[in-house]
Amino acid sequence: MSLLPRAALVLWLVQLLSTLLAVTAQEPEYTANYFQNLPSRLFFFDDTTTAIYHDLIDGNVYVSPDEGATWSRVDSIPEGDASMVIEHPFDNSYAFVLTRGLFHYRTTDRGRTWQRFAMPVPPALVGKPLSFHSDPQKYGYILYQGTACESTGGWGSVCHDETYYTKDAFSDEPELLLSETSRCQFAHSSKDFKHEAHSDLIYCVAFDTSTSTGMHSLSSSRLFSSTDFFEDDLRVEDLGIGKNARGVVAFAIVSKFAVVALRDLSPGSDGEMLLYVSVDTKTWAKARFPHASSARLRENGYTIVESTTHSLAVDVMLQDMTTTIGTLFVSNSNGTFFVESLKDTNRNEMGYVDYENLYGIEGVGLANIVSNAEEVEGRRAQKHLQTRITFDDGRTWSRLHPPSTDNQGQRISCNANDEDCSLHLHSVTIPHNFGRVFSSPAPGFVMGVGSIGSYLKPYDECDTFLSTDAGLTWTMVHNNAHKYEFGDSGSIIVLVNDEESTNEVTYSTDLGRTWRTFNYGFNMRARILTTVSDSTSQKFMLVGQVARSDQPGRGRYAVVYLDFAPVRSRKCGDNDFESWFARARTHDCLMGHKQWYRRRKQDVDCYIGDKFHEPIEHEENCPCGDEDYECDYNFVRQGDQCTPVGPEPIPAGVCPPDQPDRMYLGSSGYRLIPGNTCDRQTGIKKDEPVEKSCANAQPDEGEIIHQIFEFPAPVVQFAYFKESTTILVRLEDFTIWQSSNEGYTWQQVQPDQRFVAFYHHAYSNDRAYLVTATNVYYYTTDTGRTWHHLSAPLPPNNLGLQILHFHPGNSDYLIWSGSDGCVGFGENCNVQAFYTRDHGRNWKFIEKYVRNCAWARDAELHVDPNQIICEVYKNQQGNQRFFGMENPLQLISGTQFFDKKTKLFDHVVGFTKFSEFLIVAEYQTQQQALDLQVSLDGRTFASGAFPPNLRPDQHAYTILESSTMSVFLHVTTSERPRPYWGSILKSNSNGTYYSISLENVNRNDLGYVDFEKMIGLDGIALVNVVSNPLEATLTGRKELETRITHNDGGTWKRLTPPSRDSLGNQYLCDSTRCALHVHGYTERYDARATYSTPSVPGLLMAVGNVGEVLAGYSESDTFLSRDAGFTWEEVHKDAHTWEFGDSGSILIMANDEEPTDHVLFSTDEGKNWREYKFTDERIRVKEIVTVPSDTSRRFILMGYYPRSPPVHVAVHIDFSSLTWKQCVFSVEDPGHDDFELWSPSEERNELCLFGRQTMYHRRVRDVNCVVGNRPKAETKVVRNCACQKSDFECEFNYYRNGSDECVLVPGTSPLPDDDSCRNGEDYWYERTAYRKIPYSSCEAGSRLDRGASHVCPGIKAHGAFFWLMMLFIPCAFAALIGWWYVRKRSRGAIRLPGGDNGPRYRADSGVLDTLASVPYFVMAVAGSVWETVVEKFAGATTGMRTRSGYRSVPIDEDAQILRFEDEE
Repeated sequence: MSLLPRAALVLWLVQLLSTLLAVTAQEPEYTANYFQNLPSRLFFFDDTTTAIYHDLIDGNVYVSPDEGATWSRVDSIPEGDASMVIEHPFDNSYAFVLTRGLFHYRTTDRGRTWQRFAMPVPPALVGKPLSFHSDPQKYGYILYQGTACESTGGWGSVCHDETYYTKDAFSDEPELLLSETSRCQFAHSSKDFKHEAHSDLIYCVAFDTSTSTGMHSLSSSRLFSSTDFFEDDLRVEDLGIGKNARGVVAFAIVSKFAVVALRDLSPGSDGEMLLYVSVDTKTWAKARFPHASSARLRENGYTIVESTTHSLAVDVMLQDMTTTIGTLFVSNSNGTFFVESLKDTNRNEMGYVDYENLYGIEGVGLANIVSNAEEVEGRRAQKHLQTRITFDDGRTWSRLHPPSTDNQGQRISCNANDEDCSLHLHSVTIPHNFGRVFSSPAPGFVMGVGSIGSYLKPYDECDTFLSTDAGLTWTMVHNNAHKYEFGDSGSIIVLVNDEESTNEVTYSTDLGRTWRTFNYGFNMRARILTTVSDSTSQKFMLVGQVARSDQPGRGRYAVVYLDFAPVRSRKCGDNDFESWFARARTHDCLMGHKQWYRRRKQDVDCYIGDKFHEPIEHEENCPCGDEDYECDYNFVRQGDQCTPVGPEPIPAGVCPPDQPDRMYLGSSGYRLIPGNTCDRQTGIKKDEPVEKSCANAQPDEGEIIHQIFEFPAPVVQFAYFKESTTILVRLEDFTIWQSSNEGYTWQQVQPDQRFVAFYHHAYSNDRAYLVTATNVYYYTTDTGRTWHHLSAPLPPNNLGLQILHFHPGNSDYLIWSGSDGCVGFGENCNVQAFYTRDHGRNWKFIEKYVRNCAWARDAELHVDPNQIICEVYKNQQGNQRFFGMENPLQLISGTQFFDKKTKLFDHVVGFTKFSEFLIVAEYQTQQQALDLQVSLDGRTFASGAFPPNLRPDQHAYTILESSTMSVFLHVTTSERPRPYWGSILKSNSNGTYYSISLENVNRNDLGYVDFEKMIGLDGIALVNVVSNPLEATLTGRKELETRITHNDGGTWKRLTPPSRDSLGNQYLCDSTRCALHVHGYTERYDARATYSTPSVPGLLMAVGNVGEVLAGYSESDTFLSRDAGFTWEEVHKDAHTWEFGDSGSILIMANDEEPTDHVLFSTDEGKNWREYKFTDERIRVKEIVTVPSDTSRRFILMGYYPRSPPVHVAVHIDFSSLTWKQCVFSVEDPGHDDFELWSPSEERNELCLFGRQTMYHRRVRDVNCVVGNRPKAETKVVRNCACQKSDFECEFNYYRNGSDECVLVPGTSPLPDDDSCRNGEDYWYERTAYRKIPYSSCEAGSRLDRGASHVCPGIKAHGAFFWLMMLFIPCAFAALIGWWYVRKRSRGAIRLPGGDNGPRYRADSGVLDTLASVPYFVMAVAGSVWETVVEKFAGATTGMRTRSGYRSVPIDEDAQILRFEDEE
């Protein structure tokens, strides 16, 4: 009986002992090792237990063979020598230790043994001096970048980088690869960059010149390539842009893309960075961003962030370079076309971006944005960061939904469904651990430190969060910020406090459901928590700074080895796993497949134990859908369709010439995205070839084709996107039509909408806006490929005022002018202005009762980028439509987006921005006169000084142009009701002094002036003058004559007529007044139809006649000049409208007097003309249109049938196949290519124009070849010339008399002499009757602007005794002198911004730098009756003029007129 209880007791004790042993077995194991310094590198050899610890401060390397349990210093490397440790990325047995000298070390057995090798030069001071080959057969192929220095004597030396190569991991003798390099890399250096290039292909960024100083010009940096280690094969990669492929800054291989960054060194560029991308090493394409003006890549202003194998991601700083705010762009499959993915991304000063893709999960990524970017930019406020997540590779982004409870089960303090209640996480810009921030190879596990609320809190106020479904849902797992790491493929998670010292870690073995702690025995501040790179081990390393009390006799830093293997004893079986599908339900499929992993279940207690075996990704292909296809080559996206860019190229013989009705199988316009794995059999097959008519195929060489499209209503507005083949057309029936292939095919945009206007963004070539009569508008950021709609705060104004204003520096900044209460004749109808910083997603009120609100900043008016200037009515009540001069129009300036307002003027007629000038027409109430105010900084203004009787106070005036550092102003001098004409005045370089340039210049009733600058050649302009002003005053009939200037208005001459007409007959005109006269700006159907073209310097066409005066338009003929108007030839009888194509290699014209059925074209610049018939029914051609750059061979004829004028037609004529021969251009051998050097001075007695002899490249006239889109050659300034009379103009109050001399206007006095010597001159000169043209760069020679000279106060004004005495002035006076100097500087002159240090000239005058006239007391005030919406909107849009080509303005010598004394 007594045995039973005893046996039971024994069994109970055994069970208890087993339980105790089990409990003991569940404790992790640890060891600690101590070091003097934190590691600069701490890494594991891939798929091994061997770790490397590099102490850079002491220069030592330590090796652990057992995941950090034990450590030993590498004795074979001398102590203190190790400056860099680099592991082989493709062979886990190799690593290299580089020293600062010539001897380095290598291991081939993961650190057990090390061998020494020698190099001729020490390693270069770059981040990656070694580059490796990815082919397993060539793992020994390594490139080494070193620095070679040569002593120059004394203390100095000259150094340059050079690259060596080894084919046996430095066991062989290294050979010199290339000298003067900055980066070399194998083309086969990434497993993702798959291509068929030669296995030994190497790219090097290197200089093509040697130097004795160690300094190179950026223009000599190029990308070289070789397939034989540069022994015989040395090529310069031209990137598809020829000799312009210079200025290379960097080369990198990112995922499957090879990327080259180079500085744009073309003339007129601002140093923008360009990216060229290749996916096959054969073809390179320029990376194109959706809005070219604002998405400019600047050095240190863009970052290529972590990218996928099917798109490249680039973060670009678009705003102020000091705010570290970017915009994320993602590319298409070949890395060339980018779309905006996420705005206001957070960056740091080092260029790191808060952006990371989740490891192993396609399409999922996390990023941080700056939610208060406006305040950060405008007021330098503290950033408020918010986290966004994408599940579809950056196409869309959403907030992180927070958990509803905290880690204690308490409800969070805000509503999780509220947008202001989101989870935000700290990211890349402030790293707190080694390696990836959020994820690891453990599938679907994501951790982060963050906070819940409207924006991210500081790190030490945050908590720790976990997601087990790739970011879809989150839980709070611990208070406070912690470092975290995943182990055993995610089955164990380890945390350590990251806010203060601690002696314990927290861990979970059930996917974060429950947590336990482990004490490792001493306090330390955690710095690093890591494990093997694939997160498959149960062992971790914790590196921290040991507390002072635990430091005696040991190092300052400890490596704690943590082994969690004893915690669990059972290995997982098949039943312990489940299938886990990645991504959100709404984005199941990405790149054609679903993605899933086999993952351990949450509620099982076992370890996975598959060490060094990453979880296997499984894919299930999805049926193909629309998102799996992209546009095929030679097709572009227009809406949801891919349309051809033109006729489709087809193989020879497919379409016989005698069978135009034959069909062929051509591209559908779509192709499957490369790398997409969708199942075509169960989905849609958008890439199936389709039958097409041979009539639509690309014609044979020598043939011309055309297409005619009939619009259902008359055309009222049309315009191309700049640098694009897409054109928009608005019809009278309120519809908008679009063609993305230069009029070959047309599509209606948003057929269910009625549009009253459209605008192209003035500074962002890819953006346009379609305005409806409601507050809904449509916009595109990709040249019309897609259109999206947004809502404005009010409907567009119907008072004829401009609706949209654009910002030159940030294309998302818009100003909208809408009308409130203006339906019918509302009692309080007024125009209100709003601005947006996020492209219309949010609008903020500016002011009401405004007539014009615009950004103060312009392309070259570099004022405060956040300043807004508004014309605001003083009395803000009543119907604004009927306001007149009795209600003063104030000019208000508002900085910080109009938060801080300043009234600039009490009463203005209007303001305008021209190049670097802000010009205001101020109304002087007491004098009832106008005053012209000019500013270069948007804050300080100076009154314009005018010759007697030519002030604009009692005259209408038109501001004409300001591209050559002066303002041209037309002042009407004729009196009503006579026909209008006036004088052209020209200002000094700050727009304040005006002198007469030419009198009696013609203008029309609307204020437009017969004045036009030549495009591409500054300082050349054509005008028409009224030759009979006295007679015209009585009869009302003006007789016009044409004048031309070649020195920016200094002198004007008649046009020299040709000796014979186009038929070879002599002209019946032989008097001294006989000249060529041409019809000007005031008579054009479309103001954009200019005399000249930006693509061919010196080429002009015009309609006119040879005689004493200008004949009627229908009595005129067509003329051409190839030398900037010095000589002319008649090219055809009758008046024609014309257009230039392909940089002048083809000219086209159509009869402009009557309907026609053909066009005339010339391939030799008008020497010979051929006819092409395009219709059987004649069309009245009103306009010939081509791309704005005049570089295409495709044209659109806009016109109508005389039988039915309301039916307008667009005739697309394609000359692309006229010849397929490409023009050859060679800078090195200019005499043996298809181009010639030409100078405007060739036909002049003087060799120089604007004080310099300039040469331009242009195609040889008789060569029939295609110029295409090749970059334009650089303008070549041969030399600056000695000054001569043509470099001078009349000074203020002087005019040019009949003897071509400048004489004083009777009754006036000259300006006082300027003796200020402000720029450190040795002498000052008395004024004369002349002043130097600011645009001229002449030197020495005849200085007509200098009178008697006087020594400036300074060194030359004092003798040696004076300066000797100055040496003995007591130092005690220094403070007094400093005080006096400050006081003196606080008085004196207001200096206008500017101050160019370079040449005061350029060569890119703008197209139609002309403003509408501002008649006295009227200045753009709309009529009192609003007859139709479309008329007002058309007036507000088609009346705009394009402007281009600006520069900053140096301070003029006459800036002293702005001098004033400060108030005490």
